[in-house]
Amino acid sequence: MAGPRVEVDGSIMEGGGQILRVSTALSCLLGLPLRVQKIRAGRSTPGLRPQHLSGLEMIRDLCDGQLEGAEIGSTEITFTPEKIKGGIHTADTKTAGSVCLLMQVSMPCVLFAASPSELHLKGGTNAEMAPQIDYTVMVFKPIVEKFGFIFNCDIKTRGYYPKGGGEVIVRMSPVKQLNPINLTERGCVTKIYGRAFVAGVLPFKVAKDMAAAAVRCIRKEIRDLYVNIQPVQEPKDQAFGNGNGIIIIAETSTGCLFAGSSLGKRDKVGIEAAEMLLANLRHGGTVDEYLQDQLIVFMALANGVSRIKTGPVTLHTQTAIHFAEQIAKAKFIVKKSEDEEDAAKDTYIIECQGIGMTNPNL
Repeated sequence: MAGPRVEVDGSIMEGGGQILRVSTALSCLLGLPLRVQKIRAGRSTPGLRPQHLSGLEMIRDLCDGQLEGAEIGSTEITFTPEKIKGGIHTADTKTAGSVCLLMQVSMPCVLFAASPSELHLKGGTNAEMAPQIDYTVMVFKPIVEKFGFIFNCDIKTRGYYPKGGGEVIVRMSPVKQLNPINLTERGCVTKIYGRAFVAGVLPFKVAKDMAAAAVRCIRKEIRDLYVNIQPVQEPKDQAFGNGNGIIIIAETSTGCLFAGSSLGKRDKVGIEAAEMLLANLRHGGTVDEYLQDQLIVFMALANGVSRIKTGPVTLHTQTAIHFAEQIAKAKFIVKKSEDEEDAAKDTYIIECQGIGMTNPNL
């Protein structure tokens, strides 16, 4: 079944774990043997890190594939996929490596499996340099489900940097095909809400202070909406280690969702998250900068033309588009939005003619 290998240069564009995630997911889905070279070549610690390794091993297990070169520090892997199967699969980063990134790489694959899947993902749920699990559940989930599938995400334990130790269980059934999406109407902001959390030894006052600082910051710019940020003390049996952070969501009249989030011990955490949210509301797009790249693979696989309106197109998004075109042969067009309300803003339309991937098992 194996044709010629797809050759991927892991050092271009984003040059990190994202290239691995996009290329191995597409390789697995399309049954294309893959070689990735120069993995994370420009990073301070080049090659595979524990979280990348656990993602690769999970994709291998999902399809009984063959994986060579998969060890810590390796800068080249080859992957030969077989048929995607459902069932129970576990991936453990054994670090604070992000469970959300594990979900990113595996979800497109299990949608095209032979039977329902249950993914046990272990690592960091609220970690730096990755989406927080709250973002995945509150923003990514409702939007990605517009492609015509649903998934269930059960947060068993939260885990923080540096220990990890979190666990999330994701359950989903396969689909025959994905529907294209059209997210081009922004609407107006109708609600702002969120949660500010502390876990472990940190006092509850920290959560209250983060929430209050964020609310004050948002009020300066948006005066006519009630901002509901709940301070939360994570229950001891549902959190491993110590952590604190905040996520704030804005919802619009057309169902668009935007977020700002931040983690860590600094007193600026609440303000940082609020400013990130406000920045994401200024550009006139229908998705925030973190959702952009997470939708690209689904757009590439969908049956028809998808359109999303965004702010400035991120390097992660450009990278995902590049590999979706190279490997899946989807066609993308990125152009400046021509709508009048966007004239003064940095707003773009990303359009994709999806390949209409069909599940061979259904």
